[in-house]
Amino acid sequence: MPDIVSNPLMGQVLWFALLIGIMYFLMIRPQQKEQKARAEMIRALKPGDRIVTYGGIAGVITKVDDVSVKVRIAEKVEVDVFKSGVGRVLKD
Repeated sequence: MPDIVSNPLMGQVLWFALLIGIMYFLMIRPQQKEQKARAEMIRALKPGDRIVTYGGIAGVITKVDDVSVKVRIAEKVEVDVFKSGVGRVLKD
């Protein structure tokens, strides 16, 4: 029976598998967690939340629709913003 460690091809395959595993835990897994957290933040948007858009507009959500939210940015001034454009929800 041949020794697995002394086989050069098997050693290369093991190193390649180890590299793929490291890349998964350092790059892919954190990105998936971030995507899940962002999707949850967008799902949880509700009227009264203070938000900042990716464009830098800050305001308060007054209405939530399927794909957009209505944001009050000044007194008597409201704009429609796609939910995907919401950068973050500000804590009170």
